[in-house]
Amino acid sequence: MIKRWSIYFKEMFGLPKEIAVGFVVFLEIYFIILLNNRVTDFKVGLQEIIGGFTVFAFLMFLRIADDFKDYETDSILFPQRPLPSGRVKKKDLIIVLAIVTVITFVLNLVFMNNQLFFLFLYFYGFLMSKWFFQKYKIQKNLPLALVTHNPVQMVINIYIISFTCIKYSLSPFTWITFLAAWTLYFPALIWEICRKIRAPKDETEYVTYSSLFGYVKATRFILILTIVDILTNIGLIFRLNIFAVFALLINVAWMTWMFIRFMKNPQQFALKGKVETYTLIQESIMLLTVVIYLMIGKV
Repeated sequence: MIKRWSIYFKEMFGLPKEIAVGFVVFLEIYFIILLNNRVTDFKVGLQEIIGGFTVFAFLMFLRIADDFKDYETDSILFPQRPLPSGRVKKKDLIIVLAIVTVITFVLNLVFMNNQLFFLFLYFYGFLMSKWFFQKYKIQKNLPLALVTHNPVQMVINIYIISFTCIKYSLSPFTWITFLAAWTLYFPALIWEICRKIRAPKDETEYVTYSSLFGYVKATRFILILTIVDILTNIGLIFRLNIFAVFALLINVAWMTWMFIRFMKNPQQFALKGKVETYTLIQESIMLLTVVIYLMIGKV
């Protein structure tokens, strides 16, 4: 079983990377809220470690739940993947998911201060795993699947925001918490859409946004989302580091040019790779802004 676990995590959910993602997501939002509220007397301890682990564990839950949900479709379109190929068994994933989920629940219910938000997080994840009990409506409707499933990133953000506000007695209803709820949501939304935009020659029977609306309209839509996304990021860091604002603007200008090039000639490159690079640079700037502020203060 351990060997089959290693196959799954190597191909579908790289553990070192995803653990890092869990902690980066948690700490980025955590510190963004604190620093914008001028909170500098903070203590990073067990609760913050549990918070980062919870984000990782929940993302793993979503990954495995998606593989269960899409098993029949993947058996046809992606038969080489670990689960449909038979190299990993369903019971293997059920066992590892049960172990991690039980640990996560115990840690949150015993040590964290936002248990209700934690329970809502997993309740939303459970509904997603069941297609909100509307499988035959949602599975065949790509936009409806996006509307019902993609807000999960905002639910993750709210879990982090709630913990931070409760721990430091901060108001949960401010402009900063509003923007923080949206940050990382847009990158997830943009990535989800762009990975299903293809050049006309690359279209298959797999349903994509480009096959439904055309690659130009779909690309224009995520261009608009990208601009909105960068505005939320600027709103969160302009009081912390003005140079980071310029860095974000340069990054979004580059990505805008990539969108324009793709709309003119979709054959020249895959849009997904460019968006992943853009997102990596964007989140690196946000994280670096936090690190610099913690080290030397406002720049």
